[in-house]
Amino acid sequence: MNYSETRPWGSFTHLYDTNFTKVKTITVQPNQRLSLQSHKKRSENWTVVQGTATIWLDDSIKDYQVGESTFIPVGTKHRLENKTDQIVEIIEVQTGSYFGEDDIIRYEDDYNREDT
Repeated sequence: MNYSETRPWGSFTHLYDTNFTKVKTITVQPNQRLSLQSHKKRSENWTVVQGTATIWLDDSIKDYQVGESTFIPVGTKHRLENKTDQIVEIIEVQTGSYFGEDDIIRYEDDYNREDT
């Protein structure tokens, strides 16, 4: 089940996948960030396991250290950013009714990708 995908900002590895949850690691390269996005069918819980992650939740932006976590409800605009020169890695636990990568609404994207 474990497999990785590379993206312009870093990579993610799927660790666990069932009908009711998906778990993956997300690694963000130095000075990179994911798109500002939301999901219609899933919530996410992010726990920082390496580095200092800057996490955007709607209108709030906060730095999270190793061991700290945040919950992202369905429909919340969010972004994971690495403002440092070290790798940032989080564990993402998704819960909801659908976990496909096509459940992404992008509001801003540094890499000019369309909604997937």
